[in-house]
Amino acid sequence: MRLKKKISVLDQHDKFGFWGGKFGGNYVPETLKKPIYDLEILFNKLKKDKKFLKERDKYFKNWIGVPTRFIKLNNLTKFIGGAQIWSKVVSDANGGAHKIYNATVHCLLAKRSGKKIICGDTGAGYAGKMLSMAAKKFGLKCKIFMGAKDIERQQPNVKAMKKNGAEVVPVYSGSQTLVDAVSECMRFWVANCDTTAMCVGSTVGPNIFVRICGWSTSQISRELKVQILEEFGSMPKKLKLYNCVGGGSSSFGFWNEFMDYDKKQVEFIGVEAGGPAKSKKHAAPLTFGSRIGVLHGAAQYVNQNLDGQIEETESISAGLDYPGVSPLHCFLKDTKRARYTSASDEDALKAFKIVSKYENLRPSLEPSHAFSIAISEAKKLSKDTIIVVNSCGDAYKDRKILQERLGIYL
Repeated sequence: MRLKKKISVLDQHDKFGFWGGKFGGNYVPETLKKPIYDLEILFNKLKKDKKFLKERDKYFKNWIGVPTRFIKLNNLTKFIGGAQIWSKVVSDANGGAHKIYNATVHCLLAKRSGKKIICGDTGAGYAGKMLSMAAKKFGLKCKIFMGAKDIERQQPNVKAMKKNGAEVVPVYSGSQTLVDAVSECMRFWVANCDTTAMCVGSTVGPNIFVRICGWSTSQISRELKVQILEEFGSMPKKLKLYNCVGGGSSSFGFWNEFMDYDKKQVEFIGVEAGGPAKSKKHAAPLTFGSRIGVLHGAAQYVNQNLDGQIEETESISAGLDYPGVSPLHCFLKDTKRARYTSASDEDALKAFKIVSKYENLRPSLEPSHAFSIAISEAKKLSKDTIIVVNSCGDAYKDRKILQERLGIYL
């Protein structure tokens, strides 16, 4: 299995929707084949349509607020020593996280298809918050499915969704987290696909949803590539891009425009949620060698028991608390284009303390996982190595957890 240069990774799937012949696909009920086919036709047409691209870019610039900042973390670099530490501050985007790109594109597609309602899933609440914002912007009714456990720990985003007019549906089944929210959202869409569009909140699910999300969040790397070339004059000889990985939308969007560079020059490091230090539960299928299984319509590496049943996860970060991972990341792992590791809850909390102490930056618990690994590896690297961490979400949503665990009030 090889990654083909000069061809977008998003297009390196076969006619059945599989990357590398085994990741992805369309494991969906018969009733969804026609809606998915219609969405594929629409997306394949519009992503090449100059008028649609102009409309997308207008909203990205004037409503989302692109480009987001690319800054050097001078104080943190000095404190840690070793490599230069920079950050792409995607949390500057309208709403405070990268999820706004995917939500905006999905609402534009829903409008083009004549749908009046859009439904979505959320874990950390950012995907739901952004979808509620975009739905309000484009005049669509919005229904958000969210695990009851996540509703409790991510109250700021829940309140924002309701303020934007969205109906927030609590999910009490299973672990009451993201995996169950996605399941319930898909069940709702199966029964209402004639009137309702669905926005999958990450690069997971049937092939078309993986591609739409990856195409949308690639705005991050399009900006970053330009910013790096403007800052350094050319691509650095040693560039390392660190990103948290749950479903995998922010990380794929952060890396996509750099795929053609040799990994010795531009390395991708994905950081999963290792869970509490004293627990055997985690949300890191790529790190801990989970087997391939099918979850939410796609084949992927997924946490499962010996009988093939999906295992519950545990993480302080609601946005990473997912037993599977994008087929795109499975493909990048198998082609060895990206390296994956994990950080524990405690590692993420420690990283948040360090970053917020030395810089005017408050990464949410999701990117705090990536900062943890970046900080630990930076001290071992040369000063001409450029590290960039995607700060893809703001910590405001985590203020209750940070208050309880660290005594920090935001």
